[in-house]
Amino acid sequence: MNIKEPFLKRPFDIFLSLLGLIISLPLWIIIAIAIYLEDKGPIFFSLQLPGRYDKPFRWLKFRTMKHLKGKKHEMVFLENDPRVTKVGRILRATAMDELPQLINILKGDMSFVGPRPIHRSEGNPKYKDVSEIPGYEIRRQVRPGLTGIAQVYADKYISPKNKFRYDNLYVKKMSFFLDLKLILLSFWVSLTGKWEKRGGKIRRKQKWLCKGVIFLGKG
Repeated sequence: MNIKEPFLKRPFDIFLSLLGLIISLPLWIIIAIAIYLEDKGPIFFSLQLPGRYDKPFRWLKFRTMKHLKGKKHEMVFLENDPRVTKVGRILRATAMDELPQLINILKGDMSFVGPRPIHRSEGNPKYKDVSEIPGYEIRRQVRPGLTGIAQVYADKYISPKNKFRYDNLYVKKMSFFLDLKLILLSFWVSLTGKWEKRGGKIRRKQKWLCKGVIFLGKG
């Protein structure tokens, strides 16, 4: 199964990421100063993650967790995580911690819309590697995204297996206009500061989305 991206997807990513980098530059400076003043730690956090066709890339974001000298935080996801800094909570709620991923998008490692990048150990005890989770083979054929159906409509803390159902629905329905819709919805969620909210960020789900997730969940 060879999945092709919509014709306008990559040109749009380049244009919007360049525009976003230029417009957000003052924010980068403010955020960097705020992060440093809180605990004198590094400004950025990076992680090597699998991209399209499992090609590894260096994923970037502003650091939101407390700085541990010489140590690394465990790859666990907690609600109301005590490891998150005060500045980090604001950045996460508004998704401003992910501004550095505009560089990933410009380079072609990511797209604005697509399945979220996922670490290989991010499954659950049932799976040793995320590649073992049903649906991984489909989602790996598109670029990871800054936002997507799962990020906008699904609960933040759903299992990777259920998240992959949303991701694969996006691959099935992928189009330039769907990307535009999800980008606009994501801007709204950022403006309202609901990215850390429990449950879906958009209350009303579209009928095609509900039916699609149920269909992909069969079997």
